Amino acid sequence: MATIAAGLVKDLREKTGAGMMDCKNALSETDGDIEAAVDWLRKKGLAKAAKKSGRVAAEGLVGVAVEDNIGVVVEVNSETDFVARNDDFQALVRGVLAVALDHAPDVDAAKVLGAHYLGGGTVTEAIANAIATIGENMTLRRAQGLRVGEGAIGHYVHGAVADGLGRIGVIVALESAGDRTRLSALGRQIAMHVAAASPVALDAAGVDPATVARERAVLAEKNAGKPANVIEKIVESGLKTFYKEVTLLDQPYVHDPAKSVAQAIKEAEKTVGAPIAITGFVRYALGEGVDKTAEEA
Repeated sequence: MATIAAGLVKDLREKTGAGMMDCKNALSETDGDIEAAVDWLRKKGLAKAAKKSGRVAAEGLVGVAVEDNIGVVVEVNSETDFVARNDDFQALVRGVLAVALDHAPDVDAAKVLGAHYLGGGTVTEAIANAIATIGENMTLRRAQGLRVGEGAIGHYVHGAVADGLGRIGVIVALESAGDRTRLSALGRQIAMHVAAASPVALDAAGVDPATVARERAVLAEKNAGKPANVIEKIVESGLKTFYKEVTLLDQPYVHDPAKSVAQAIKEAEKTVGAPIAITGFVRYALGEGVDKTAEEA
């Protein structure tokens, strides 16, 4: 009987990823019925997740995955950076990445959370099971994807703790009919630029109008008292400088600051062998914008 019980525990652990004691308790509560034990563990995981949901989760990992002409970035948070080095947590993030990639490019956190997880159940249930096993609050905070019709998805992970997993993740969409190998290499360089320079938009047209309005108001206030036509010229000049600081194509290229990113791309067209257009990028920095002072439940 002991051997059979040990085998059941092993089978349940492989099926759910739960801890040994949780599996033993689940089998005990369900008279050795593995399927019932799986349901018991899921309910237990959801209950634990609910209790921990108020705790601040600003650590964890950003994950990047690219397949052919599609790329995704996800941010899965935990309470401590120690968990980011946990094999089970890393496996969870990879599983979430796989789901996001399967639904990309039109993907977000809500869509991923409700989707089927490879190990069974939904991603929401997989996260709940991980909370029960690891003992920290965890959340899938965000997910986003990009696709190119023809070209490459450049990608880069900064502060990597494992392949594709780190503290900053970037994907960049490059549309081009040129040499794919050279295009991918250029895409990685641009993704590294995005990681370092943190642009807010591709170009001036993509900057949030509210952000532009605030910048315009600050510039006008700094020059209050001057003639209106002078203020307007100063504001327009200031906005051009602002766009060079915050928009990808206008920023000085980190690999060669003497030229802008747009100029670097134009020069690269000679080696790629065709025109290149950057159609979008995604940059996630771990814990960015999370209120880390919130009280724990």
